[in-house]
Amino acid sequence: MIRFEHIEYLWLLVAVVLLGVLWGYGEWRRRRRLEQWADKAMFGRLIPDRSGWRPVVKMTLILLGMALLVVALANPQFGTRMEKGKRAGSDVAICLDLSNSMMAEDIQPSRLERSKRVVSNLLSTFAGDRVSLVAFAGTSFIQMPLTGDYGATKLFLDEMDCSMISEQGTAIGDAIDKAMQTLGYGDEEREWEKGKNRAIIVISDGENHEDDAVGAARNAAKEGVRVCTVGMGLPEGSPIPEFDARGHRNNYKRDREGNVIMTHLNEQMLRDVASAGNGVYVRAGNVNSGLSDITNLIAGLDKEEYGEAQFAAYESRYMYPLVAGLLCLLAEVLLFERRNRKFDLEKLI
Repeated sequence: MIRFEHIEYLWLLVAVVLLGVLWGYGEWRRRRRLEQWADKAMFGRLIPDRSGWRPVVKMTLILLGMALLVVALANPQFGTRMEKGKRAGSDVAICLDLSNSMMAEDIQPSRLERSKRVVSNLLSTFAGDRVSLVAFAGTSFIQMPLTGDYGATKLFLDEMDCSMISEQGTAIGDAIDKAMQTLGYGDEEREWEKGKNRAIIVISDGENHEDDAVGAARNAAKEGVRVCTVGMGLPEGSPIPEFDARGHRNNYKRDREGNVIMTHLNEQMLRDVASAGNGVYVRAGNVNSGLSDITNLIAGLDKEEYGEAQFAAYESRYMYPLVAGLLCLLAEVLLFERRNRKFDLEKLI
């Protein structure tokens, strides 16, 4: 498979194509003017050194040479070699809120779908870090244990939805405790040492009604684990949609009195959890700029070696189009536009 290290440079090929179009248009205009001045049969007598194919070949060589140089600039890579190296990184547990309030659509397309995008964006910034997934609502469970396989993580992430947990509510504290388990805390088979190479990221609307989330974050921080939070939703609130069997929204959730239930982002709760957990808080409405606060925190964690790993590295092959492009430009310089009377190749052909 061929890939380009700097694929953005291939846009320069558009300029090469436009140059060829402009040259072709100019040649057509010039030929039209000559035809107005004299008949085609007279061209050979009036301009004896004129060649019909040489200018075309010269411009073709120029365009081809420029195109090959652009390809070389983009650095085509194909063929791989296996390299061994030390794998080092941090451990990150991601807790995703699956309570019904996460179906609210105050942020598009919904709080839950935006949460999944946030997780995917986080995974794209990890390099060597191990990650686990915890799903929670009124209770929590481990969706995926600690792993360095980001592809598998995304597959498990895609399967998460609000119907996975029947016990509704928002037990952030229980989710933090489950996240600590995925990191090895309390596991008799895994030796636990306090360190600065672990973090927990809680993604929720913050409507915690079940337990002591701040206390759980404080306990995690005592073990050296940083707890960050990402707020999903708007403080103004939004109704919770209901869907039929075909996935079409047909109503909004109502209380026993028939009033539409409104769900609000509880920023203060999430700020308190992040503060107690020695982490940072990010609001989803500003996640594109604020997410860097969390990624910088993860990047600043201590890294632990997990042993050797093999990496597939692509071989750069830019020298082939580079040499071919230079040869095309050299051939264009050596090819004269006028005929050579001493050695007229056209007559020999």
